[in-house]
Amino acid sequence: MNPHRRSPFVILSTLLVYFFLYAPVIVLFLFAFNSSRTNVLFKGFITQVGPAEIVAGDVIRSPCGPFHWFCELAKNIEVRNAARNTLTIALTSTIISTIIGTMAAIALQRYNFRWKPFAEVSLYIPIVIPEIVMGIGILVLFSQVFTLMNNALQLTGDSQLSLGLTTVIVSHIAFSIPFVTLVVRARLTGFDQSIEEASMDLGANEIMTFWRVTLPVIMPGVLSGALLAFTLSLDDFVITFFTTGPGASTLPIYVYGLLRRIVTPQVNALSVVWIMIVLIVVFFIQQLQSRQK
Repeated sequence: MNPHRRSPFVILSTLLVYFFLYAPVIVLFLFAFNSSRTNVLFKGFITQVGPAEIVAGDVIRSPCGPFHWFCELAKNIEVRNAARNTLTIALTSTIISTIIGTMAAIALQRYNFRWKPFAEVSLYIPIVIPEIVMGIGILVLFSQVFTLMNNALQLTGDSQLSLGLTTVIVSHIAFSIPFVTLVVRARLTGFDQSIEEASMDLGANEIMTFWRVTLPVIMPGVLSGALLAFTLSLDDFVITFFTTGPGASTLPIYVYGLLRRIVTPQVNALSVVWIMIVLIVVFFIQQLQSRQK
């Protein structure tokens, strides 16, 4: 029997799994070039015409050709603002949660203290509870804290503390820390501490040993935790919905607002652009991980 021969059942199962996973994405890409003004039926690709857009019934002809909805997307100021807010929140929360999560993982892995069992169990609470419960809890917390601080500091009008970009960032940090901690701690399992001892025997202090020995060894785990935190922040809707405020709308919130009105292929074009951005980020992180290995 040829050991390199693949079973037809395995090949068929693999193809079905990939089709199940990527069929919606393929349809999403296809409808981003739809000539119809509605996102219900695919009526063919948009054809290119002169300098002016032509609408015949429900079919569009555009100077941008098949990329009409991408051109419309580029003109949308609300989309640009939402994308800027989304990336700002994702990058800021990823950096802070990665730092805190890495320090927490090292502390839990190496040190014994009285409340360690409680600290380990508490990491799983934000992961296992429904996001809507966590979102409501964070909203209530912010409301109570802001009310107390506004009354104590006698803040009025625009100077009052309220929900906005900062509250979303803080919420995403709190949500992402457990994920980063668990990923980095898994990387620390089986870590050979003798290399740290050798570094300190050669004259390096604890800080130098961490930067030049410990961190490079656990860097693949740190990058994996950061990538997980970044993707969670990009895609989050529930927690963001409860903690956002005026001027802090993200892309998931913006798309939800579009879905409550007339759905156009512009939503598909936005999704295609967002998927490409995420793929580029994932590829960049994977390249960094490969270099670390």
